[in-house]
Amino acid sequence: MILVTGATGFVGGHVVHALRAQDKPVRALARESRHAARLESWGATVVEGDMTDAASLRRAVEGCDAIVHLVALRQGPEERFRRVMVDGTRDLLAAAGAGGVARFVHMSALGTSEETKDLVPYYRAKWESEQLVQESGLPYVIFRPSFVFARDGGILPTFVKLARIAPVTPIIGSGRQRIQPIWIDDVAAYFALAVGRDGVTGRIYELGGPDAVTWNEFWERLKRVRRSRRPTVHVPVPIMRLNAFVTERLPGDIPLTNDLLTMLEHGDNVVTDPAAVETFRLPLVPLDDQLRRAA
Repeated sequence: MILVTGATGFVGGHVVHALRAQDKPVRALARESRHAARLESWGATVVEGDMTDAASLRRAVEGCDAIVHLVALRQGPEERFRRVMVDGTRDLLAAAGAGGVARFVHMSALGTSEETKDLVPYYRAKWESEQLVQESGLPYVIFRPSFVFARDGGILPTFVKLARIAPVTPIIGSGRQRIQPIWIDDVAAYFALAVGRDGVTGRIYELGGPDAVTWNEFWERLKRVRRSRRPTVHVPVPIMRLNAFVTERLPGDIPLTNDLLTMLEHGDNVVTDPAAVETFRLPLVPLDDQLRRAA
């Protein structure tokens, strides 16, 4: 049995689907089972639990051979990042160790490092969670995905909407920082393989698609796919920060926050170690195909 945390989230649903496509038994952790009908339709068993409730994690882990840990926050106060992502991971690892779990597959994020851990609470929580996983004594695999693109979630639908309705294409700053987006089904395939493949544990793998591009190049490719001729405008980061200052105080999941701007300003978000490609040898979706699928 494979426990998947964050199963009702954007990445989680795709990972559960990939595991069930291989006929692997899945137990999906959900804060409220009423949000899990889709998971049940794929044959997953849904168990209610929360990363802030250690007892619920112990119940969820019972009888599991492997754990795929996907829970993460994008925004909120630093204390909440610590409580959900760091303390929650610690409690989950303790339950996994007590329950005899044979493998722990953990989702981190590309850009996470000792150098960046003090930039924003997100990186700090990812870094500290990675340290907990590595020190747990469990056989582990850690993945650090770049921007995850999909038609049904993540940040790409926001970009596509902007390309469709905005009179100009707004690019943050100079647009010269590089990114390496990876398609959601490729991410899910990595996680599904990591659960059982021999010789892959004890390592951190950076995940990116086949194409590393600047933000300028990304927007040109998206406009080309959409056959758009709208002009490009580079928006200074301070102006975007004013916008984020207002929007991140609105209810709901805001795509642009000041923390995200800090992360974007820091530098390139590209793979520096080809170990994932060399080890798993998955065929990856090129960026132009990703954009065509979403546009």
